[in-house]
Amino acid sequence: MPKKVPPLSSKEFVRLLERGGARFVRQRRTDHAIYERMTATGELKRAPVIMGKRELTPAYQKLVLRQLGFTVQEIDNLIE
Repeated sequence: MPKKVPPLSSKEFVRLLERGGARFVRQRRTDHAIYERMTATGELKRAPVIMGKRELTPAYQKLVLRQLGFTVQEIDNLIE
């Protein structure tokens, strides 16, 4: 059974993404930064991440993790 994603700040969530192999691509004049990740199958996935929030909801975090191609197992390993 998948573990629950705890609410995290934007900075904490970015650290989690980077630990999982995602990297920062760009941030222009918006409050969204673009991160990308190469999946195990060799696909390059990108997703926007809201920056500067004190708390990102677990639903939003899971959405971003899925857009970046993380599997349930990878998400569980990151949360531990």
